[in-house]
Amino acid sequence: MEDKSRRKFLQNAGLATIASISPLAAEPEKVKELFIHHVYFYLKDPHNAQDEAKLLEGLNKLAKVPTIQYVHIGKPAETNRSVIVRDYSYSWMCFFKNIIEEEIYQTHPIHLEFIKEYSHLWEKVVVYDSVGPKKVG
Repeated sequence: MEDKSRRKFLQNAGLATIASISPLAAEPEKVKELFIHHVYFYLKDPHNAQDEAKLLEGLNKLAKVPTIQYVHIGKPAETNRSVIVRDYSYSWMCFFKNIIEEEIYQTHPIHLEFIKEYSHLWEKVVVYDSVGPKKVG
């Protein structure tokens, strides 16, 4: 079996498995909602260039999880307004077709390895998840 077709088969098998055991299977409208996962990482030593580089390395590896549609890795922008939070080290935002694909991401070996290999670098993470229609307007 070709690598791409094998990967697609495994991805579809994972979706089918999760859909069959997930309470979301009873809520088909949830499968149609775009899912955005936004994580803010706070490094233990925010001024350590090696730790920053190591976390960036890990985030780039994490971006290879196949259910991710789009990834943005960022650092605080140089903006100054009272509502802007700039105390984090890195921002990780990724888009999924739906919540089921995000659930696959949460248990994917690449994600689990990322946590195992890089979690010693951060003192905390803050996560914002949101859902909404795929198209606005």
